Amino acid sequence: MNNKKIGTITHYYDRLGVGIIKLSDDIKVGDKIRIIGSTTDFEQNVLELQFNHQNIEEGKGGQEVGIKVNEKVREGDEVFLV
Repeated sequence: MNNKKIGTITHYYDRLGVGIIKLSDDIKVGDKIRIIGSTTDFEQNVLELQFNHQNIEEGKGGQEVGIKVNEKVREGDEVFLV
């Protein structure tokens, strides 16, 4: 796997289908990511990012951003740039 780790899931909002990612590196709208955990493994495109409930185009390392996810994610799942 040649993917670069860019963050870790810290929370999942089930009703909203939103995962919170603590970023260790930058991410932007349009990037393709892969989320991997003990029971999680899927890829998706980043269609929308939020920081402090505001839409942003790019998240920076150190921020916690919200992203709409296609499947359920869990705390501790790792996020990779594909």
